[in-house]
Amino acid sequence: MNPPPPVVTLASPFGWLAAGWRDLWATPLASLAHGVLCAAFGALLFKLAHDRFWVLAGAFSGFLLVAPVLATGLYAMSRARELGRASGMARVAGIWGSFDRRLVLFGLGLAAAGTGWVFTSAALITGFAGVPIRAPIDFVRHVMLAPGVFGLFEVWLLMGGLLAAPVFASSVVAMPLLVDRREAGVGDAIVASWRAVVEYPGPCALWAALIMGLVGLGLATALFGLVLIVPWLGHASWHAYRALAPEGQR
Repeated sequence: MNPPPPVVTLASPFGWLAAGWRDLWATPLASLAHGVLCAAFGALLFKLAHDRFWVLAGAFSGFLLVAPVLATGLYAMSRARELGRASGMARVAGIWGSFDRRLVLFGLGLAAAGTGWVFTSAALITGFAGVPIRAPIDFVRHVMLAPGVFGLFEVWLLMGGLLAAPVFASSVVAMPLLVDRREAGVGDAIVASWRAVVEYPGPCALWAALIMGLVGLGLATALFGLVLIVPWLGHASWHAYRALAPEGQR
C-alpha cells in the first residue's frame, strides 16, 4: 500500500531543499559531477559569446535544453535512494544510456520556449532602446541603467515573467515524472505540472522564486556556485515532484 500523500504547505519548498541536500551528500561524487558539467557548459557558452549580447542570449536556449536533461540523472539517483536501491554513477549511466525520447522531446520544448523569448526580447529591445545593443555592457548602460521610474528594463522584466510563468507551470514536475513513470507521455507530464500549480499556487510560486534566487546566486559567483546548486536543486526537484504529484506507479 502506498503511503498517504504528503501535506503541501507554504513551508514545504524548504523541506524539499533539505531533502535534496541530504540526497546530494549521500552520493556526493555523482551529484557534484552534474554540477561540474553544467557549470563547464555555461562557462563554454560565455567564453564563446561573452561580447555578443544576442548570441549569448540565444545560447541560453541551448542551456535550457542541456540542463534539464542532465538533471535526469539526479532524479534517478533520488528515486533509487527513496526505493532503497543502489544510487550512484551506475544509476546515472542507466538513465542517460536509455535515450528516453520523451525527455529529449521535453528538453527541445524548453529550448524552443527559450528561443521564442530571445526573439521576443530582441524585438522589444531593438525597437525601443534607441541605440544598438550589441554587447552585454550596452544592455547594462542603455536598458538596465536607463533613466525613468518604469522604463524599458522594467517592461522587459515584466514580459519575461509573463512568458516564464506558463513554462514553469508546464515543467515544475514534468521531468521527474517522466523519469518515474515510464508509461506517461509528455502531455501527461505537462498536465500533471499544471494541476500541481493550480492546486498549490503558493508553494509553487515560492518554489519558483527559490529556484530563481539560487540559480542567480550560482551565476553571480562566476558559475562556480552552480557546481553545488545544480545538484542540490536537482535532488530537491525530485522531492517537489513526490509532494506535488504523489500518485502513480512506483
